[in-house]
Amino acid sequence: MGEKSFVVPLGDSDCDRYRLYCVTERGQVTIFRVQYEAFIDGEWRPIVRYDTAHGFPHRDLLHYNRPEEKTEYPGRSNAEVLTLGQEDIKRNWQTYRAQYEEEMAG
Repeated sequence: MGEKSFVVPLGDSDCDRYRLYCVTERGQVTIFRVQYEAFIDGEWRPIVRYDTAHGFPHRDLLHYNRPEEKTEYPGRSNAEVLTLGQEDIKRNWQTYRAQYEEEMAG
């Protein structure tokens, strides 16, 4: 069994990052979590998360003032959704942050 855990900064400031945690067995991803977090108003806030919680790979888009949105990826492997999540966060973190800040502003 292999296990990885690391934090990747995003952008030019220290206010955006993603955390990755991954467990593999015999070369297959069995458990993962990749989560974009933004430092807003003095605290780290999770904004989007791809993981295998609940036993299947999915994305949770978290909101400031309403329940999270869950997106499932039927037919995709854990490894595929892990890669998809990393790529999505690297490409779209600024949009996710702006939407979250808009929700905070009300």
